[in-house]
Amino acid sequence: MSLKLVAAAAAVASAFALSACGDKKEAAPAKPATPAAPAAQSKAAEPLKVGFVYVAPIADVGYTKQHDIGRIYAIDKVGKDKVTTTFVENVPETADAERVIRQMVADGNKLIFGTSFGYMNYMQKLAKEYPDVKFEHATGYKTAPNMTNYNIRFYEGRYLAGMLAGGATKSNIIGYVAPFPIPEVLQGINAFTLGAKSVNPNIQVKVIWTNAWYDPPKDTDSAKTLLGQGADILTQHTNTSAVASAAEAAGKMVIPYNSDMKSVAPNAQIAALVLNWGPYYAKKIQQMIDGKWDPTPVWMHYKDGAMSLEGVRTDKIPADIVKKMEEVKAKIESGEFHPFTGPIKTNDGKEAAKAGEVLKDDQLQTMNYYVDGVIGKVPN
Repeated sequence: MSLKLVAAAAAVASAFALSACGDKKEAAPAKPATPAAPAAQSKAAEPLKVGFVYVAPIADVGYTKQHDIGRIYAIDKVGKDKVTTTFVENVPETADAERVIRQMVADGNKLIFGTSFGYMNYMQKLAKEYPDVKFEHATGYKTAPNMTNYNIRFYEGRYLAGMLAGGATKSNIIGYVAPFPIPEVLQGINAFTLGAKSVNPNIQVKVIWTNAWYDPPKDTDSAKTLLGQGADILTQHTNTSAVASAAEAAGKMVIPYNSDMKSVAPNAQIAALVLNWGPYYAKKIQQMIDGKWDPTPVWMHYKDGAMSLEGVRTDKIPADIVKKMEEVKAKIESGEFHPFTGPIKTNDGKEAAKAGEVLKDDQLQTMNYYVDGVIGKVPN
């Protein structure tokens, strides 16, 4: 997830001085014993140090904000006396990420969460250098004996959000602001489109790529362009609230991604797909405390509580569409329905899945096309 390096460097430089979080409690006085006893007891009383690396600021509602909410949830769940956390925000996906993570190791953090796709190679490199530290990487795929990855099957929620958009649109044009054409993002665009077409075969989804995870001005310009092309509903995969703000200013509708954005789009927001990282963070921190850290990669489902559709506006979305969405959600949660069930065609007429065929995980993780209903071509 790329950011402008000048701003990022300043943010990284200042963040270490300002962003240590969680409470440290002093070790209880040692009881009279052998000379080794006080040191052993002090060590046992020290809380686990955990670091979080963020690609965007936590002040803006969005992807990074949800990770930080998850961090705070984990502290409360595990206990402030057992864990202390540090975070650094605005860390670009460059060598700066390696520098920040290396400093976290030097500061004694034994578990480090890197929350952006572009941190992957740096984290894998450092995992080899520091075998006694555990590394957790969000949305990636590379691993090591002491490094795993975690993700959410965003496409499950995206399909449901698409159903709502397909039912609410009047122009039959939906705008989608996207960062980079990686499989995770394409899964979201395609699932959203398939969901929308399931209730409204006439819809078109127009995509603008920003080539940035966090760039509010680009998000604003992209949203305005899509609105100018006839979109009356917007959504986004970027990490800012700018798309929601643009919809609000234009008097149109929006289904935000990552966070509830009613604070900036009280009238425009008709639903929000909200991510919930907290239970996963609490689980992995507790594993470390118990000495049972599990390196198995995790790809969480809607049924796991990793995401939720919130604030569905029944005054803006037809009741029959909301009802159908709830029925499909129940089928997704039970495993009865998969959003990528054929027949599926690409937007250039090729067969992506035969009737009744369900795309496998390896097919999803290498997705590089648009489904029928999305306008344009996937950029190289």
